[in-house]
Amino acid sequence: MSTLMHQGRAGYAFFERNWNLAKRYWGWELVWLVYNVINALSVTLISKNTQLLGNVSQAQVNSLTLYLVIGTSVWSYLSVTFDGITDVINFERWEGTIEHTFMAPISRFTHMIGSCWYAIVHGMLFTFVQLLVIAAFFRLDLSQANYGTAIFILLLGSVSFIGFGIGASVLPLLFTERGSQMSYIVKAVILLVSGVYYPISVLPGWMQPAARISPATYVLDGLRAALQHNAAIWSPTIWASTWPLLISGVLSVPLGLWIFGLAERYAKRTGKLKRNG
Repeated sequence: MSTLMHQGRAGYAFFERNWNLAKRYWGWELVWLVYNVINALSVTLISKNTQLLGNVSQAQVNSLTLYLVIGTSVWSYLSVTFDGITDVINFERWEGTIEHTFMAPISRFTHMIGSCWYAIVHGMLFTFVQLLVIAAFFRLDLSQANYGTAIFILLLGSVSFIGFGIGASVLPLLFTERGSQMSYIVKAVILLVSGVYYPISVLPGWMQPAARISPATYVLDGLRAALQHNAAIWSPTIWASTWPLLISGVLSVPLGLWIFGLAERYAKRTGKLKRNG
């Protein structure tokens, strides 16, 4: 019990440390918040363009608007959460503390999970602010929304996002100068194949299997069913998104930690941790 409490306090310490780092670099936080909001507004305004095509009802425009709002919100949450995990390594290098962290008497699981929970809270906060701004621009019809199901799907999907983020965080660990930029490739692939702004059925046939691997695909399907069609947690539609997310979470987190462990041992052996800054 004492060991469990020690690990729990250590995990919270990483949560608190990352919060303090965010306050130190608050300028970057503001930049990315403004960027995410403007990007979401730009994409969502595409729905209004459909009225110029003719023979499009207001109900169809409203449905497309909500479809894009959900897509931009999930993408913002995924991006902020993903970056929050990978940026842990960058911050440690900037601060010159990465070697001390890796020598601390705590497990790597505690280190990464503590940082990941901060990334999730951080992502939810960013997404909430973004939704408030979007709501001020558009009259969203949420009369069919099932918020309980939406929260359930988002939290379940967060576990898979954590696994992918931990795996991608080896890039800034191994490649000091360009590792952070390299992690954007992973996000770009997820954006392309997951149906963020369009259904995956429009993808070429050879790309659609990749969409079935991405957890973002199932998060988006589940959220759209919950917010647009009032789907309950126990409904077949939600279950079709739930079981892939369960499998993805169970597999991706241990796999991500294993990959990070390999990269950490390689970085220590080759002296890459000395390259701070």
